[in-house]
Amino acid sequence: MPSKKTSATVKKSKTTAKPAKKEVKSTSLEQFQLPVWQHSLFTEFDISLFLLGKHFRLYEKMGAHICEVNGVAGVYFAIWAPNAQKVCVMANFNGWNRESHLLYNRWDQSGIWEGFIPHVKKGEIYKYYIKGFDGADLEKSDPYALHAEHPPHKASIVWDTNYQWKDKAWMNKREKKNSLDQPISVYEVHLGSWQRDPANPERVLSYGEIAKTLVPYVINMGFTHVEFLPVMEYPYYPSWGYQVTGYYAASSRHGSPQDLMLLIEEFHKQNIAVILDWVPSHFPGDANGLYHFDGTHLYEHSDMRKGFHPDWKSYIFNYDRNEVRSFLISNAMFWLDKYHLDGLRVDAVASMLYFDFSRSEGEYGLNEHGGTENLGAVKFLKDMNEAVYGNFKGIQTIAEESSTYDGVTRPVYAGGLGFGMKWMMGWMNDTLKYFKLNPISRKYHHHQLTFSLTYAFTENFMLPLSHDEVVHGKSPMIYKMPGDEWQKFANLRALYTYMWTHPGAKLLFMGDEFAQTSEWNCFESLNWDLLQYAPHQGMQLLVKTLNELYTAEPALYQHNFSYEGFEWQEADDVEQSIYVYQRKGKKAKDTLIIAINLTPVYRENYRIGVPAKGKWTEIFNSDSDKFGGSNKLNQVQTTEDTACQHQQHSIVVNIPPLGVSIFKKMK
Repeated sequence: MPSKKTSATVKKSKTTAKPAKKEVKSTSLEQFQLPVWQHSLFTEFDISLFLLGKHFRLYEKMGAHICEVNGVAGVYFAIWAPNAQKVCVMANFNGWNRESHLLYNRWDQSGIWEGFIPHVKKGEIYKYYIKGFDGADLEKSDPYALHAEHPPHKASIVWDTNYQWKDKAWMNKREKKNSLDQPISVYEVHLGSWQRDPANPERVLSYGEIAKTLVPYVINMGFTHVEFLPVMEYPYYPSWGYQVTGYYAASSRHGSPQDLMLLIEEFHKQNIAVILDWVPSHFPGDANGLYHFDGTHLYEHSDMRKGFHPDWKSYIFNYDRNEVRSFLISNAMFWLDKYHLDGLRVDAVASMLYFDFSRSEGEYGLNEHGGTENLGAVKFLKDMNEAVYGNFKGIQTIAEESSTYDGVTRPVYAGGLGFGMKWMMGWMNDTLKYFKLNPISRKYHHHQLTFSLTYAFTENFMLPLSHDEVVHGKSPMIYKMPGDEWQKFANLRALYTYMWTHPGAKLLFMGDEFAQTSEWNCFESLNWDLLQYAPHQGMQLLVKTLNELYTAEPALYQHNFSYEGFEWQEADDVEQSIYVYQRKGKKAKDTLIIAINLTPVYRENYRIGVPAKGKWTEIFNSDSDKFGGSNKLNQVQTTEDTACQHQQHSIVVNIPPLGVSIFKKMK
């Protein structure tokens, strides 16, 4: 396949369109008689930015835009297809005629085809017919379309992003509320399966219907943030949205773009930040989508050692190409701009950074220096983070990144990638491995839990228990836990309490909060009927209470990403599987002591150190009977002048079986 070519370098044929003349604003009578008028939204500066990979608002120019030209209403179309022999709009209005509405190929070698079609209206269904470089007849949806047909139909729909937002109060305070020194507790949601129509379980709810139930639920549970699995249009439902074809179109499965805006606005009215999963790492080989877009490997690498992902059977963006970086960074900007999103969780960053990700020797390409690092992806991620943080106050970007790449959350000016946070995959893996163990064996793996603190402050970490941990035979969270039913629930309560008191932001997948007993199934609603049973009610109450504690206690969030917020008191009580540590805020009076017992043996009269003299009270106990525990609680304890665990004072407490107690000095 050719490298970067424009249609001007393609051999002319009878069907090849002539380049448009530089004057594109003709008002001659002759133009009015044409099916497609010469018109452009692009300036020369736009084109130069696009070709340099620095145009980050392409959604204002590319795609289908409802407008007026010389007093005539219609739609301006613009598409990048530099190696195409011709590009036409085929739609309902012309009976899906491939030839009748030929776009103009710009004179400036940008590879953009454009034109204004009068009298086309909002709601028109369309595609592009492309005569490819290789002579293939291609029918493609619009990569910049704002709306699309309901799958399995694949055409694009002329639409707009007009919306009268009513979230000014939230947007004005977002910079403070969404900052890294505030509580960040994320509820991860798949909109198609959180809840379905009770009268028709096959029907997914609309964005508006979801707003009526999900928003009050998230508020009641005390989460500060909600994160949606991808809502960009995608053809294959079991991909959960991670195989995107319509990067600028909110999935029509749940309604219109404005319906999604309403859902986001309802969260903002309740001071809940909204994060969206974003997938710039790969795309499917759908004939209707980006793959082989103009008869060449335009968006993807032509070298399949760099351009094809063997695990996901999908194609990898060519980040070395300036126009592709403009496309993707504009997409990130689009969701933050037009949908008022408060953050992007960037999927599969490790797969972007390394050519040898999940590949065997000889199956991957190399960079210009002979290494395996994808230098184009590094540049793209840095440019993206600089662009979004530079244009939108108070947003966050979060990397799902599983490698040891240094500086993922370090600022770009300091040599990092510039993300706000990074998923702490090591913590997740070590923690789940530990909790799956029979408590008798845990003493042999004691430091599997302490290890995360050796690197906890090298990045700004988010602790994820995500959808990936409850699918594909991994079992739901409750059945990862060992023991009988009581012990399973006690273990899970201890795990969540440990998670909420460990440094870092938190993320929990839907259903985990009430101990869903089946693996997540994207075709079914969560098992809400489980909440008629006391153990599940108790688990739900525990998570709600942890969120309330998290937002009420500065020690649990003020130094979430700094060594100043954590101190081990007891990390080596291997025989009893006990851990004791401090969480610290900016003020000494806010300090908390957390004591964890990960055996089913009740540890009575256990001495723990405290940093200040006085009376200490237990402010939380995961073994409380209101959570379904055995109610082994502690009374107020007065300090003794007995040094313990590197502290001058100490108290004697009882640590519940498979439980966590949290203590705070009384005022």
